[in-house]
Amino acid sequence: MKEAFKALKLGLLFFGFYFSMGQAPQNYIYTSSGDLQNIEKMIARKDISGVQIVYNWRSLETSKDIYDFSGIENDLKYLTSLDRKLFIQLQDRFFEPEARYVPDYILNEKEYTGGLVPQYDNPGENKPIGNGWVTQQWNPAVQKRYQKLIAELAKKFDGKIEGINLPETAIDIDVKKDKTGFSCDRYFQAELDNLKFARAAFKKSYVLQYVNFFPCEWENDHQYMSRLFEFAAKNNIGLGGPDIVPNKNAQMKNSYPFFNQYKGKLPLVAMAVQEPTLTYKNPKTRKPFTKEEFVEYAEHYLDVNIIFWSIETPWLKSF
Repeated sequence: MKEAFKALKLGLLFFGFYFSMGQAPQNYIYTSSGDLQNIEKMIARKDISGVQIVYNWRSLETSKDIYDFSGIENDLKYLTSLDRKLFIQLQDRFFEPEARYVPDYILNEKEYTGGLVPQYDNPGENKPIGNGWVTQQWNPAVQKRYQKLIAELAKKFDGKIEGINLPETAIDIDVKKDKTGFSCDRYFQAELDNLKFARAAFKKSYVLQYVNFFPCEWENDHQYMSRLFEFAAKNNIGLGGPDIVPNKNAQMKNSYPFFNQYKGKLPLVAMAVQEPTLTYKNPKTRKPFTKEEFVEYAEHYLDVNIIFWSIETPWLKSF
């Protein structure tokens, strides 16, 4: 095990993936596939190191065992021509009622029990509750197919992309109405198993898990959060999250203190300023958080190495 870890560490060093302690966070743009040429001026800025692109499961596996990675290939080629890096987010949960972006066989074949379950979502400060879907990773048949996709992506892109990140841990489903065998413990273990699988598959590129909340947990009362951070630190896995909101109470009761506690113990911390993040206001100024406020908190409290910025971020629109 020690020899395998040494080999992995050397591989990462060879690809230049380790960040210096105390270094200011790198700036990436967060967007969807197919948008790159429309935002080339943003990407080409000297203060932008790369792009994080979201790819949903359905777009990558068009039917059972039929994979289409042309979108990633085209995006990678385009970014490489601009001397920019690519971070891919493999999306298995969705935040709109009509978004059921998993392959048809997952939705329709009996062993997958529908593949998705409804979930609720907080789209931002003072915004009405939204709803969408989350994939049944706690169903072993579904998880096996998801992990197969991860393996195929690793065969094609390991060492070519900067990293792959698995989406946020937070889900909010109606447990009382569930008929899929969901439990909070099963969900936690499934997330851990997927992360372990991804780390084994990707030997050169970063593996990153977004973590913000776990169902059933508050202030680490199930030790989900502490176990995840310990697992990540021991297995050379990066952690991050979809929202940097300085001192936000809910996050301070969940993932944020662990990022602070694990300063210098993780190979990568990468977090996002997405569209919902931009709706939050600094309670002291009563104005939206500025770039400087996001960066200061990310760098000094959360120990962030990369910030994934939404293309709607105001400072990105000034050239």
